[in-house]
Amino acid sequence: MVCMEAVAEEKLRQRTDYTYKFNTKTGRHGWLRLTPAYSVKVVESLLAGLKRQPRVLDPFCGTATTSLCASYLGHNNTTVDINPFLVWMARTKLARYSNINTSSAYEVCRRVTKTTKKDATKPKVPPIHNIDRWWNPAALQFLCSLRSRIESESHEKTIERDLLLIAFCRTLIKVSNAAFNHQSMSFKRDNHMRILSDSDMKKTFDDDVRFVLEGAKENPSKSGHAILGDARRLSEAVDGQFDFVVTSPPYANRMSYIRELRPYMYWLEFLDNGRDAGNIDWSSIGGTWGVATSRLSGWRRSKHSFSHPILEAALDEILLSDNKSNTILANYVAKYFEDMWAHFNSLVDVLNKGAKVHYIVGNSAFFGVLLPVEQIYASMLECLGFENVECTAIRKRNSKKELVEFDVSAKWPR
Repeated sequence: MVCMEAVAEEKLRQRTDYTYKFNTKTGRHGWLRLTPAYSVKVVESLLAGLKRQPRVLDPFCGTATTSLCASYLGHNNTTVDINPFLVWMARTKLARYSNINTSSAYEVCRRVTKTTKKDATKPKVPPIHNIDRWWNPAALQFLCSLRSRIESESHEKTIERDLLLIAFCRTLIKVSNAAFNHQSMSFKRDNHMRILSDSDMKKTFDDDVRFVLEGAKENPSKSGHAILGDARRLSEAVDGQFDFVVTSPPYANRMSYIRELRPYMYWLEFLDNGRDAGNIDWSSIGGTWGVATSRLSGWRRSKHSFSHPILEAALDEILLSDNKSNTILANYVAKYFEDMWAHFNSLVDVLNKGAKVHYIVGNSAFFGVLLPVEQIYASMLECLGFENVECTAIRKRNSKKELVEFDVSAKWPR
């Protein structure tokens, strides 16, 4: 194992162009924001210059950055996720659209905005906890009417509706009280909230539809495949073997995807209660939302867990820390790596000989205990027989100099 962390700290920059911020205005990549997403630039640099056309796999789909990049570059590819909303979004991003599709979608948009108005009937409000914290009454009324009109003006399970629903997701965040001043989502203070008029919200939706349709016109040269499945059991989800893996799994930092995705999933009816949200997060690697946190207290490592001196030392330090959550956090870290060990074991079953893998992942810190995630990944790969295992630091994650993002790369033997 080679850990190339010798890059001088003063030369290792934050590189916001390696984060989701670079994607926001990049066609389909910018359709919908998900904070933990990595940059198109990272994926393109890894896929660029390949001498042949490999079959690409991303076992942690997220916003489909890898799959969409691979499709644009002409590579056959498959991406997998356990969250049905992310799979739907990936399929919508990866689809090919004709001029007829985009024109038809905009005609539906015009009808929708023309007829969207305050309805005298009681609106169908999604059952989001503390929904008034998310939207003021005017915005909530507008969104309920808009969602209803999209449903009535477009046919079910058509690509036109899918495109409009992507735009709807953009709009519902723009007219909300959600703020993105930090790594994860928060809420605006009362004195920073802006009340939009009905006409302003209609214009917001129209602008979002136009943005989405511009991206829809940029068809990739290859069609990627987005599959609902578990990264710990890849052979059950995908067909055939792969030559190249580029992915960014959930980080061991307790940032829950479900927390960021809840508003979209409730409005689009992928969720209808908080317990289901917690169950999805518990089934995900690194999830700690809702019921997932309470289940951690009773979780125990299995006999199949990965063990390594670096991991065991970190777990001991977390357990010995002076914090009332130390046991839950130690269980969280142990479960995270048990799940990742299951993933890596399943990965070898779907790789061609000589396949290359790249895992973009950051280290973490708990109660001052630095968790070298990249080194533990590298050790797992080496234990499974991977060759040329390297950890390369690619950027600082924030102002804390010890938090760094790495590319953990390796080659499956021929």
